Amino acid sequence: MNFRTAVLQKRSINRDMDQNTDTIITNMEAAAGNHADLLLLPECFISGYELPIDNQDALTDDSTYIRRLCSAARQLHIGVAATALTQGTDRPQNSAYLISKDGQILMKYSKVHTCDFADENCLESGSEFKVCDFHGVKIGIMICYDREYPESARILMLKGAEIILVPNDCGAMKPRIQALSTRAYENMTGVVMANPNGENCGNSCAYSPICWDENGRCTDNTVFLADEMSEGLYYADFDMDQLRSYRENEMMGNTFRKVKAYQDLLSSDISYPFIRKGQ
Repeated sequence: MNFRTAVLQKRSINRDMDQNTDTIITNMEAAAGNHADLLLLPECFISGYELPIDNQDALTDDSTYIRRLCSAARQLHIGVAATALTQGTDRPQNSAYLISKDGQILMKYSKVHTCDFADENCLESGSEFKVCDFHGVKIGIMICYDREYPESARILMLKGAEIILVPNDCGAMKPRIQALSTRAYENMTGVVMANPNGENCGNSCAYSPICWDENGRCTDNTVFLADEMSEGLYYADFDMDQLRSYRENEMMGNTFRKVKAYQDLLSSDISYPFIRKGQ
């Protein structure tokens, strides 16, 4: 079974939700023509990633734009991980909707690790990491700053994720790309990231969990790595039978973890040198 994700490397237009939705549908058409199962967008693509925004101005789950994407998914038989600033309980959230090939919203995930040290301090953070079944493939999502914390991908793996999607919008990508390769390796999951193009940005990428072959020789787990400036679609193919066989036989993921020694991970204490304003 081959699972193909189309990855859009492009910057959307702030607050132009009509044009951004048109752009998404155009790229869904192109990706469907290339036999993709799913289109992954950068962070906050529908709304644009411009803050602050009032809660009432953020997208609702039944907005025209989400309905249009559900309709396009059904007509084109391709899924989409659609991203936007969405309405929260008291403040907006940074969210991704996973829409199936038949136009159903399978999951809405809201970013847990909001950047409270920057403009995202106006947002309401999500409270849990989520995984769902996408036509026989277990998909998890973490958004941008989430991927800076190994716990995000680890929890998604523990919840059964086989492929982790990463909508992203930031620069200084080299260490972040290296970390995504590590997330794939240590959790034995595929990882796919979409980032807007631009100087010091771009570098959308995908990584396989398969880091050595059947003879124990190291292999390059890079599926693809875009440059900074190019705009367009990239494709990540995962042989799910091979991926699952690897997960069944290798020793990472949730195999020999010593959880009895992990209690400190649950502590909320923050001490020097990690104390920051606004925590």
